[in-house]
Amino acid sequence: MAVSLGAEYAEARLQEVEAYGFALRNGVQEPPTFRGDRGVYVRVSVDGCLGFASTNSLGRGSIVKLAEEAVKAGSAARKLGYRTRFSQESAVKARWSTPVQRAFENVPLEEKMELLKVIDGGLADINGEAKLPARFLGYQELRELSKFINSEGSEVEATVERVGFSAILTAYKPGVGSAQRLIQKGGSGGWEVVEKWSLEEAVKREGEVLARTLKEGKRPPRRRVDVVLGPEVVGIICHESCGHPQEADRIMGREAAQAGKSYLRPDMLGYRVGSEHVTIVDDPTLPSSYGYYMFDDEGVKAGERVLIEKGVVKSFLHNRETAGEFGVKSNGSARSSGYDKEPIVRMANTYMKPGDHRFEELIEEIHLGLFVKSFMEWNIDDRRFHQRYVGLEAYLIEKGELKGLVRNPVLELTTPGLYGSVDAASRRVEFEAALCGKGDPMQAVPVWHGGPEIRLKNIRLGER
Repeated sequence: MAVSLGAEYAEARLQEVEAYGFALRNGVQEPPTFRGDRGVYVRVSVDGCLGFASTNSLGRGSIVKLAEEAVKAGSAARKLGYRTRFSQESAVKARWSTPVQRAFENVPLEEKMELLKVIDGGLADINGEAKLPARFLGYQELRELSKFINSEGSEVEATVERVGFSAILTAYKPGVGSAQRLIQKGGSGGWEVVEKWSLEEAVKREGEVLARTLKEGKRPPRRRVDVVLGPEVVGIICHESCGHPQEADRIMGREAAQAGKSYLRPDMLGYRVGSEHVTIVDDPTLPSSYGYYMFDDEGVKAGERVLIEKGVVKSFLHNRETAGEFGVKSNGSARSSGYDKEPIVRMANTYMKPGDHRFEELIEEIHLGLFVKSFMEWNIDDRRFHQRYVGLEAYLIEKGELKGLVRNPVLELTTPGLYGSVDAASRRVEFEAALCGKGDPMQAVPVWHGGPEIRLKNIRLGER
C-alpha cells in the first residue's frame, strides 16, 4: 500500500509487550503492576524523506490509513530540503527467540514475592552504627513478540523474554550523613537467570558495605596515585564515553538537541584515543544478556561491533540511515523501544575486553593507590569528553595489599586521558544491567555494560 502511494521504501513492525512487576518499600508490598501494549508502526522513504506513523488499532482499515499517514508525512518532509538514503542490505527471512530453561509462568507468584521478602529481611538485620532506613526492591518480567517486514522482502519474527531486578538502598549514620546504592540486574531468559544472581547474598553484602563505608571510610589520597577500577566502573565508562559518542547519529549532529553531541567527527576512524590495552566492543548476541537480540529492528543481522581496538577508534554504531550517509553497511544497531517509536542508533551490550592479569597482579606493584569497585554517581559533558565518577565501595592500596575503606573518591578525566592511562587489565569480565535512555520522545532500552578490572597510572584523585 505504501509503495503504491509513492514510497520507494516501506517497512512495518508489529509489537506486543506484556510486563509484570511488583516491589517492596521498607518491607511493605506495593501494588503489583501490569502493562500490555500492542500496536504497529509504518516507516517509509519518499524521495529520500522519512515518514513515520503508528497505531494501536489493528483493523484492516486502520492499517491502510497508517500507510497513508506515513507516506503523507514523508511527502511533507520534502519541504524541509533534507534527504537521506538507506544502506543497501540483503533481504532476510528469520525467526529467533531468547532461550528459556524455566518459564516464568511455571514459577509460583508466591516464590517470586518471597524472594524479595527474604532479601529485605537480610537488609533489616544488618547490625552496626549505620542503618538502612530506606530500602526499595523491585522485580519485573517481560515478554515481547514482534514481526518486521519491509518492501525489500525481509521478514523477521522474534520472541524475547527478559527479567530485571533493582534495589535502592540508603544508609544513614548520625553525625556522618547518608550514602545511597543503586543495584540493577537484568538478563534474557527465564527464572534460571534470577537463580544465577544469588540475590539474597549479593544484596545483603552491598548493604553491609554501604553501612561500613559510612562508619569506617577515610579520606582518599590527595596526590597522584595508581588506581584500579572494578568492572562496574569500567562498564559505565565504556557505555558513556565510548558507546554514546560512537553512535553515528550523534556524530552527524542529529542528537545534539536531545541527548548531546560527540567529540568524534566522521573522519576520525583510526584516531588514537587510548593505550594498546583498551579494546571496547558492543555485542547484542551475548547469551542471556539484557540487551540480547539476533536481528535489529530494521531486519539487519546482529554481531559484535569493535568500537575501539587497542586504543584506536575502529568503527561507529550504525542503523541503515547513518550507514547510508557514511557509505558503509549497517552493523545492526537500530532499536525501537515500542511500536510508537522510530528505530534509532542504540547500544546493546558494551564492554571492555579482558587482559592477561590476575587481580592480585594489578595491585601487587602499587605502593600507594586506590581500588574503586563500584560508583555512587557519574557525570559527563554532552560531547562525552570530560567525565567524572564518584566511587562508592573503594579501598586504599598500600604496598600491594587492600587496606581500609575510602569514602567518596572522585575520578575526573578526559576521555583520551582516561583510556590513555590504562596499562593493564584483568582476565575476567563482569556485567551490570541498565536501561539506556535516548531520543525525543525518550526511548529506554535494556543494555549491559561491563569489563575487567583495569589499572590506571598516575591519576590525581579528588574528593566529594
